[in-house]
Formats: sequence, structure tokens, C-alpha cells
Amino acid sequence: MKIIVTSLFVDDQDKALEFYSKTLRFVKKHDIPMGEFRWITLVSPDDPDGTELLLEPNQHPAAKEYQQKIFSEGIPATMFGVADIQAEYKRLRELGVKFTMEPTTMGEMTLAIFDDTCGNLIQIAQQ
Repeated sequence: MKIIVTSLFVDDQDKALEFYSKTLRFVKKHDIPMGEFRWITLVSPDDPDGTELLLEPNQHPAAKEYQQKIFSEGIPATMFGVADIQAEYKRLRELGVKFTMEPTTMGEMTLAIFDDTCGNLIQIAQQ
């Protein structure tokens, strides 16, 4: 068994697609109409057949409440690995991404947290 898709609640699918593809450089794999919303998944350009990130609309009240509560508590919704966190931090800052935590070393990892503009805090990590 392996993880093939993981979901991330977003408050606006179009805005999320733009942020995750243009700013974070993920590659759109699927964009399929599903009634009022779409099945939008992205993958890492380094692993096009790897785990897909689903940009899931937060329209269900429980999803919206969950997303808002973890955001307000400063809890990242997910974590992405990066090879050079300092370079990625600098690149994203230059693009206007707002960080709530600058790169910080904790044990064998260095972590940073930013706002994805779609209702989530995202953690990046370098091992």
C-alpha cells in the first residue's frame, strides 16, 4: 500500500492552482470538472508519477471549520520537503510569500512555515 493522493482544503480552487503551480512550481496533473468544483491535482516536477496533491474545496462546514481552526492555532496543514531551505525561503520571500516562521533548525531538520493565501499554513523542511 502507498499514498497516491493527499488532500489539502482550499478556500478558492483557482487561486490555489495558481499559487501551487506558479509560486511553488508543482505541476498540474488533473483538472477535471466535478459539478460546481473540480478535481485538481498537482505533482512534484521531480516525481511526476508520485503522490498527487488534491486541492479540495473547503465547502463542507466541517472542512472549513477544521481549516480555520488549525490555521488560527498556527498548525501547518501539510509539509513539503526541500533540498535547500535557505534558497527556497529566499525565493519565496522575493515572490511575496508571507512566512510565519523563518527557517529554524530543530534537531536534524530545518523548518519554515508560510501562508499559502488559500487558508493554510504550509511547512517546508530540509532534512
